[in-house]
Amino acid sequence: MELKTDLTLDAKGLACPMPIVKTKKTMKDIEAGQVLEIQATDKGSKADLEAWAKSAGHQYLGTIEENDVLKHYVRKAGSEENDEKKHPDVVNNEDLDAIRKNTATLLLDVRESAEYAFEHIPEAVSMPLGELDERADELDRTKNIYIVCRTGNRSDLAAQKLTEKGFENVYNVVPGMSNWSGETTKL
Repeated sequence: MELKTDLTLDAKGLACPMPIVKTKKTMKDIEAGQVLEIQATDKGSKADLEAWAKSAGHQYLGTIEENDVLKHYVRKAGSEENDEKKHPDVVNNEDLDAIRKNTATLLLDVRESAEYAFEHIPEAVSMPLGELDERADELDRTKNIYIVCRTGNRSDLAAQKLTEKGFENVYNVVPGMSNWSGETTKL
């Protein structure tokens, strides 16, 4: 499985603590919300990177093992948790869970593809926020569109964009995947 990431860090052949040291340095060079792929061969790097990401406030997405290489995915933290939400139509996670299987519902996940790959709601369609403008015509305008991201910030922006494009029944799901307790799956 090839995941779209913003930057790849080669930490193959390095022993602890070097994968973490290099990851910390590289995280300074990417923007909030971007996904870093760290390629390592140190088997302990999975637990190390997961713990480091959590303590640093970044989002550890998961690890894929290919041959003897561990590919770790970490999303750089941003200020999205504190940003003001502007789209007026909001539903909570419990309301979404109750209607997500309805045929009149379209559940749109606007997180990055790597975030979606490691955990998403089974009915969700992946369309990262950065692709929304050029792909909006793929969406069924007759459905109620519920937009989910990690915290409700990117989904708020996506809801605003779709409303500006003439979509009528658009809802921002807050707080989104950061607090989702319903069913999930991965690619």
